[in-house]
Amino acid sequence: MIRFSLVIPAYNEALLLPRLLDTVELARGRYHGGADAIQVIVADNASTDDTASIAGARGCEVVSVEKRVIAASRNGGARAARGEVVCFIDADCTIHPQTFNAIDEAMARPEVIGGATGVRPERWSAGLVATWLVFLPGVLATGMDAGVVFCRRSDFEALGGYDESLDYAEDVMFLWSLRRLGRRRGQRLARLAGVQAVTSTRKFDRHGDWHYFTLLPRSALALLRSTRSEAARRYWYDDR
Repeated sequence: MIRFSLVIPAYNEALLLPRLLDTVELARGRYHGGADAIQVIVADNASTDDTASIAGARGCEVVSVEKRVIAASRNGGARAARGEVVCFIDADCTIHPQTFNAIDEAMARPEVIGGATGVRPERWSAGLVATWLVFLPGVLATGMDAGVVFCRRSDFEALGGYDESLDYAEDVMFLWSLRRLGRRRGQRLARLAGVQAVTSTRKFDRHGDWHYFTLLPRSALALLRSTRSEAARRYWYDDR
């Protein structure tokens, strides 16, 4: 019986995907329900490198998604999910060895509709700390976090998955919808303690550790005017 389906959206992630899959295998091996209870799906979003072949060689189920929108990649992977609980993690992250045990414990509580493990960067600097502090109040106020995001597959399907009209912030909007559904039922989002994922700092490496306070504000109006702005495409899709 499949308990978890872990969906990894990936576009040209041949460099970092193996690092993530190493940690996924470790976490599967630590899961008390057995590694076979965890399905790993790589949603290959029209990659032009070896992403798909690497995923296949590592025993992942590979789903091809041609629409170059990350929400479509997440949804495409989720359509192949057979687990009771669907989980999502970006390909440039790594996960904690106890991830699946912690999610299992959270989802056993009827008051929990889903949630996230939280995330921390692979390195710290003054700029990264300042950026983290900017986002922290919103996380604490809403319970919405990043890292490994999870919910019951039935709830994911009831919400219609991620909004494919959005080029960015689809993850935020999905958690907002999940949170709203939970509030109607008397349920809440869970932020898990002690099993944070670790994310790469490649955006900061490229644009500078303070770029959230310099580069992004200059593009803020363009980002707000349209979910398909050129600024959004350049930052989230074409920035390699």
